Amino acid sequence: MKIHEIKFKGSGQNYSIIIGKNILSILPKKIKHLCSKTKKIGLIIDKNVPNKFIKILKKKLNNYDLFFYSFTANEKVKSLKTANYYLEKLIKDNFNRSDLIIAVGGGITGDVIGFVASTFKRGINFINVPTTLLAQVDASIGGKTGVNSKYGKNLIGSFFQPRLVLSDTSFLDTISKREMICGYAEILKHSIIKDKKFFNWLKKNTKNILLKDNRKLRYAIKKSCQIKIFFVSKDVNEKNLRMILNFGHTFAHAIEVKNNFSNKFTHGEAVLAGMILEGKLSVIRRKCTQKTFDEIKKIYSNNNLDFTFKKFDNRKKIDALLPYLQNDKKNEDQKINFILLSKISKTTLPNSNKISLKKLKSYSKFIVQY
Repeated sequence: MKIHEIKFKGSGQNYSIIIGKNILSILPKKIKHLCSKTKKIGLIIDKNVPNKFIKILKKKLNNYDLFFYSFTANEKVKSLKTANYYLEKLIKDNFNRSDLIIAVGGGITGDVIGFVASTFKRGINFINVPTTLLAQVDASIGGKTGVNSKYGKNLIGSFFQPRLVLSDTSFLDTISKREMICGYAEILKHSIIKDKKFFNWLKKNTKNILLKDNRKLRYAIKKSCQIKIFFVSKDVNEKNLRMILNFGHTFAHAIEVKNNFSNKFTHGEAVLAGMILEGKLSVIRRKCTQKTFDEIKKIYSNNNLDFTFKKFDNRKKIDALLPYLQNDKKNEDQKINFILLSKISKTTLPNSNKISLKKLKSYSKFIVQY
């Protein structure tokens, strides 16, 4: 059993991210070490998680008083109402701060239940077991938890680190290609903002990742986690440098909000489109070269991912997104705070490219041309 362990060291709390196949069996030992006073465990499990994994968890954790709660994961339930539902459940079942909550599911499950854990009696032990590629490479790392508002995505939340992240790649055997693409978007983003060598590796291995080659998958997950931890450890509360991780997400979140978080766009598809739109903006603003941008586009075309940005092939469609950019959480004034691309492995610094809506509208005709 090949296992990668990556250690996060942040202000006040350290934890491990463990990556491997069929590794749920190590949970009891880890819980005993990390949460020695735990008697009750609340397992909040995405309804899409196959029953065989629930049986494994039930068997492995049978020394604890177990409570199973189901979770229906979609952006529309990522709300204060949902968070309150689980808080009331935990209160009713008499959990205390020395007990443990385990989230088993994708990024939405981890975001909401992490927020629940951070607010229940001002903080209960929390372990994240991400079951999608998106969650394993991005959402489960860094301690950002939260829910959506009608005004935008992730506008209500907290920073709360888990005690452990356990990424068992056997969960990925059960997910669709669309979900694999969703996670791949963040893998590609991590390479673009930090690691040219990893970007070049992805040129050769993207097809293998999408086809679920276990060895290549483990490596891609490990590299993504390491890159995200690099930024998070330098800026845990996202005041400056960590904002670089939002490359592609300014437009992506606008796409999701405009479409009312519907299944028309997954988060990853929106990020893939957003990176292209913000890449075009980088060329227009003369922050990066056309050659650099074309290098990124080639990965899309070689792996049939260009359908994501071709949905924004005219000025009208781009202009329709602009009003939704204003509530992006990076913004501190009336201008939109973009992370733009300088070259593969380097972006502009946060707060260095603030663009007014009026200026963006004048750019939209050029965005279509690139």
